[in-house]
Amino acid sequence: MSLILDPAAQDLLFREARTANTFTDEPVTDEQVQMIYDLVKYGPTAFNQSPLRITLVRSREARERLVKHMSPVNQAKTADAPLVAILSADNEFHEELPRLFPAFPQAKDAFYADRTVRERSAQLNGILQAAYFIIGVRAAGLAAGPMNGFDYPGVQAEFLDDDHAPLLIVNIGKPGLGAWGERAPRLGVDEVVTTV
Repeated sequence: MSLILDPAAQDLLFREARTANTFTDEPVTDEQVQMIYDLVKYGPTAFNQSPLRITLVRSREARERLVKHMSPVNQAKTADAPLVAILSADNEFHEELPRLFPAFPQAKDAFYADRTVRERSAQLNGILQAAYFIIGVRAAGLAAGPMNGFDYPGVQAEFLDDDHAPLLIVNIGKPGLGAWGERAPRLGVDEVVTTV
């Protein structure tokens, strides 16, 4: 028995895909970003909530503002990537729930009236959507370089507001020379899966 997904697609999305550290100077267009989002927005989340917000950092001035908040090891590749996306979680995502989950519009107040509960759910489901986004970048034939090595409060103050919490920063583009490191080991199924 095999997976239904074509082996070439399996390689593109998972087996051959890696975190990219260098990129060519080929631009990433708004149309590509729209196609990526229009695909990955269908990934499942709790109550169909959609807390992920994407801030595209395109201008030189904005890129300089971002780079100063990156860890030293991430600064050069962030400065040079064709496109950088700040992925954040909207802690006020619940306002959209009556429209996004019409089967139970009361979920907005029944489950998410409390800010602490909302923030936890926004982070969990936002990270889930961020993972879908990375897979979508790969599906577009691009490489992603997701990073959490940055000053979270600094990025929030510089680009977001109190209702949006940064999750990841992702460099996006066609992979350049020396983009990949060696494939790191992964755990085997027998180390991860148990049956009760």
